[in-house]
Amino acid sequence: MKRQGTITSHYGVAVDVRFADGEVEMVRVKRKSGHVVGDAVEVEGEILSRLPRRTEILRMDARHGLHTVGANLDLLCIVATCEPLPPPGFIARAIVAARSAKLEPVLILNKSDLPCFAEYAALCRKNYSDSVPIFELCAERREGLEIFAAYLNANHRGIFVGPTGVGKSSILNGLVPDIDLATGEISESRKRGRHTTTVSTLHTLPGGGELIDSPGFNDFGLVDIGVDALAHFFPGFEAALEKPCHFRDCRHREEPGCSICEARAAGTVGTERYAMYLQLLAEVEGTEVNSHWREQRKRRKK
Repeated sequence: MKRQGTITSHYGVAVDVRFADGEVEMVRVKRKSGHVVGDAVEVEGEILSRLPRRTEILRMDARHGLHTVGANLDLLCIVATCEPLPPPGFIARAIVAARSAKLEPVLILNKSDLPCFAEYAALCRKNYSDSVPIFELCAERREGLEIFAAYLNANHRGIFVGPTGVGKSSILNGLVPDIDLATGEISESRKRGRHTTTVSTLHTLPGGGELIDSPGFNDFGLVDIGVDALAHFFPGFEAALEKPCHFRDCRHREEPGCSICEARAAGTVGTERYAMYLQLLAEVEGTEVNSHWREQRKRRKK
């Protein structure tokens, strides 16, 4: 008999599948099967088949490997804090990736009890408050969780992403106390977190909605983002691009009639934000060039 369910945990060579009646069954899969937490699947005996994905979000790691972060999502919850700081550009990359995948990006600033938090939160509000919802909380003290939980309850399924040590598991413990996820300390010498989540897992919130807790990662390379899409999805460019640039293929460097350049001159697009855009633009252009040459080599071999 065929039954449809959702993958709630992935262990590499097996997955947990939750069915509509609440039953959870472990099913063996190939190590590189491509299944991810959040996938809707059909199970018949020991055979598992993936159903079409409504949404998916991918990232590229530092070695240019591609990873599917999660499937059938509505929200990308980007968790950050002042200690450990996220890698440069992590938040902007995640926002672009979320928007490209038709997900709503949300920024969660955790550890509001730290001395460095106020300055960091002010900087994040300056850079991102016009682009995404921002929630400030302290998971350890259970402060700010109720407001964030109410938002999640109305927004279906989300996933936590962020570097190791920012407190993703602590936030989930506060939202769903019964799960009691392991949490870790920050290394004093390196100001970096230790991995505590090793398996992506889907959790149902008491008031409604679902959250996927994923292992921390520091790289969020963009996948399948073109030059035009980068500017369209880049946080902080929304207002400026309401006025179209003079040239349709404008890359927002120094082209005449560029709306972003005009916004820079007016001070509505800051220097640091624009510098981050240029960095991502160079990466996207490099990826496009590499893809072009790979395609050319394939054609020559034929």
